Amino acid sequence: MKDFFLENRSEFIWSGATLLLLLIVRLTIRQAVKKVGQRSEYNEVRIKLTGKYFNIFFFTIVLAALFAIWGVELESLGVFLSSVFAVIGIGLFAIWSILSNITSGVIMFFTFPFKVGDKIRIHDKDHPIEATIIDIKAFHLYLETDQGEFITYPNNLMLQKAVSLVKKDAFLDEEGSHAG
Repeated sequence: MKDFFLENRSEFIWSGATLLLLLIVRLTIRQAVKKVGQRSEYNEVRIKLTGKYFNIFFFTIVLAALFAIWGVELESLGVFLSSVFAVIGIGLFAIWSILSNITSGVIMFFTFPFKVGDKIRIHDKDHPIEATIIDIKAFHLYLETDQGEFITYPNNLMLQKAVSLVKKDAFLDEEGSHAG
């Protein structure tokens, strides 16, 4: 056992450095996402969800780096990954819209100009919607119309349709406090 550690000392050092770098980058990104979310007054759940997406992304990169450090044979890894991706690809083909909505959710986290409580108008030729944003989730928005109708609207459509602000934070009453 002692020989194993001595023979692979450089791999252990590089692995430790890679994991330490992951930790530093992860903490930095977590703070940046939290800061952007708080500055933009986003929902705490939305901030955490975006942080999870970045964690998965960086974990994948670190896993690939560890494979390279430990000299995993690329041919063997290539065959394994191509098999896994073929199975995943077939499964994901059926649910590509979910991935589109998740990606749109991340994009909306950083660029979406509307917040929970804003009344918006979605300019859809076939079905225009005027409603208040109740919540913003990873896949969709919860909207409520003036008639009390609750609508779930996919995030990817929010990026594809023209949307205008009707009233900023419709939950607020005239004094500036949240109504009922």
